[in-house]
Amino acid sequence: MQESRTGNDAEANEEFLALERELAVFLRRARASSGEMAREVHPDLEPAAYGLLVRLEEAGTQRATGLAAYFGVGKATMSRQLRALEELGLVTRAPDPADGRASLVRLTDEGRSRFRRVRDARRARYVRKLAGWDRAEVAELARLLHQLNGSAES
Repeated sequence: MQESRTGNDAEANEEFLALERELAVFLRRARASSGEMAREVHPDLEPAAYGLLVRLEEAGTQRATGLAAYFGVGKATMSRQLRALEELGLVTRAPDPADGRASLVRLTDEGRSRFRRVRDARRARYVRKLAGWDRAEVAELARLLHQLNGSAES
């Protein structure tokens, strides 16, 4: 007889409680890390805005509305964050030629340079911290986190 794996199953609850606990610690540390990295990019950069730089570096020029949808925030929040990044000289906005009502956002050369410097330093820290891990374990962690992020999007 196959064991039931419902939400009431005690073992499943323990697994999900452990997951919740570990994610809470991970997220707390990630928030602190984002704040540090944001300050390394620019002393006046808000921690939440660091993720915008990550996305723009990764995906290239984006519509502001697309960024808002990607991060699950409102247009007003995205507009405020982009305005701050623009004032710091890290991004630039221009009208979308396909739709003049929309704007396209891209990293400036200065923004890209500052972001890459911080990203490369962060990657070096990961390499040091995970030096004892097998490369396959690192790849598996990345795959599982990607899967988790994909679940959150749907």
